[in-house]
Amino acid sequence: MADLRWEDHAGWLLDPGRDGWLPGGGIAGTTVGDWQALLDLVVERGWERLFLVGCFEMALPSAEVLSWPRAGAARPVLSVRPGSGVGVVFRFGGAERIDFDVDVEQLRGQEGLDVLCGFLAAVGRRLGRSVPTYAEGTTPFLGYDLAADRVRVR
Repeated sequence: MADLRWEDHAGWLLDPGRDGWLPGGGIAGTTVGDWQALLDLVVERGWERLFLVGCFEMALPSAEVLSWPRAGAARPVLSVRPGSGVGVVFRFGGAERIDFDVDVEQLRGQEGLDVLCGFLAAVGRRLGRSVPTYAEGTTPFLGYDLAADRVRVR
């Protein structure tokens, strides 16, 4: 059972003025080891995934051999589906920051909210860090709070 209840938060999750909006998240101060822990988590959980470099689908590499993009080079992207209605896209810009977008357009009902909260908590626990997400770039949305060991509305 999640800490967040759909009926308490559906209004802002489904705000019709935000059609197509993608809350973003970012974890600063990361290392190649943190990226590897994230990649290992995705594989261990068996989450559906697609790794692209430019327009080419590739096997998921280890973080150590991943070619971190240089200026003008194609930026690798990892699309993950931890469950029905929840999609997360990780953008590999550098080892020092894990950036991602969350697709909430298909997020409907308690089951989807539980998947999203479970995903954020799993990433936060694996990395030993809080995992914030933001609406419209800077407005806090929701996130995993490491100190409280739960996902909270920000």
